Amino acid sequence: MKFGVFDHLDDGKIPLGQLYENRLKLIEAYEHAGFHAYHLAEHHSTPLGMGASPGIFMSAIAQRTKRILFGPLVYLLPFYHPIRLIEEICMLDQMSNGRYQLGVGRGVSPFETKFYGLDFQETQEIYHEAFQLLMQGLSSDELTFKGKKYNFENVPMLLRPVQKPHPPLWYGLTLPQSAPWPAANDVNCVILGLRDGIKACVDAYHAERKRLNKTTPLPLLGPSKHVVIADTDEEAMKIARRAYAMWRESFFWLFKRNNTEPRITAALPPTFDELMAMGNGVAGSPQTVRNWIKEEAAYTGINYFVSWLAFGDMTLAESSRSVELFSKEVMPAFAG
Repeated sequence: MKFGVFDHLDDGKIPLGQLYENRLKLIEAYEHAGFHAYHLAEHHSTPLGMGASPGIFMSAIAQRTKRILFGPLVYLLPFYHPIRLIEEICMLDQMSNGRYQLGVGRGVSPFETKFYGLDFQETQEIYHEAFQLLMQGLSSDELTFKGKKYNFENVPMLLRPVQKPHPPLWYGLTLPQSAPWPAANDVNCVILGLRDGIKACVDAYHAERKRLNKTTPLPLLGPSKHVVIADTDEEAMKIARRAYAMWRESFFWLFKRNNTEPRITAALPPTFDELMAMGNGVAGSPQTVRNWIKEEAAYTGINYFVSWLAFGDMTLAESSRSVELFSKEVMPAFAG
């Protein structure tokens, strides 16, 4: 099983420049520890996401690291001009010598969508057109496309990615009925949900591959969870309780500003103790976390596990210690 890291790059109540530098140091530590990939969220006008321009931050990652894979999870395709995004993807793949991972999506926040002058009801259709454009533009010498939203004719595609025909694709999966498309197209998936939901998504993915008689290597499939490791259960829980409260405040901030709640409120209870009790995160000693992930993997059939190792007001020292213990005392148990 491989291990990755997911990051909202949320507000930690420290100077913004320091937040960026601390995260880059932590990503260097992820690489040293042997993590497979770093996945960065994209959000706008909310303390949940201070990396509002993922490409800029990832260009720094490309220069500060040599081996770890990285990419957005996900680029909000309706928010970009397709040609501009194609060029950015090519540049990042070249600058990282073929380590770039391309996560794509529509965007789930109607408020952030509105800030960009977009109609949330129309973004699904825009997303599908934009995705077709990306795939065509990344693998063509010249781009001609006619759609409802976008029309291009004979646009030279001078920038090309290192990875052919395009960087590996990633998708955020929440429902098993959404699994056929990524399964049919060999798309890696990070799954949000509890164990039963994760298992249902993995089973649906395998069922579609079997139906299509696919023999290509199995893409990476796994959940994304808050994870805090310290030398003792008590110390880890103390950090997790404090940091989760701030992260949750950032997550709900934009919704509260608009006098509403996200539809996934039940999956994000007020305390980390409740989050851990429902199986949506874990904090503890290396042994506690190792056993928890083993149970998760055995029940769901995942081959990838994505941790949120920095969130809320976790300090660089706290996250770095969590990474160190994860790499030395958790990851080796899954090496086979």
